[in-house]
Amino acid sequence: MSSVMVVGGDRLKHITDRLEGEGFNEVIHLDGRKSNMVKREIPEHIGFVLVITDFINHNMSKVIKEKAKKQKKPIYFVKHSWSAIRKVIEQIS
Repeated sequence: MSSVMVVGGDRLKHITDRLEGEGFNEVIHLDGRKSNMVKREIPEHIGFVLVITDFINHNMSKVIKEKAKKQKKPIYFVKHSWSAIRKVIEQIS
């Protein structure tokens, strides 16, 4: 598959491992807690952006949404659970 950028969440080792198990080549994680994270760009090779809504500040959520829209990248907002993430993966497959 492609690469995915996960924004939000503090400890996502189990989620990143499962995403890699689903066939994603690369999983980039931004925790979204620090204010300087809003300056980070979405890499061109990213297939889609996954935002964990339980653990992200509002400004980061707004900025990443604008950046994804500008780059025409799909963006999905999910809760911090594998079942919610799995539903998104099934939708895009």
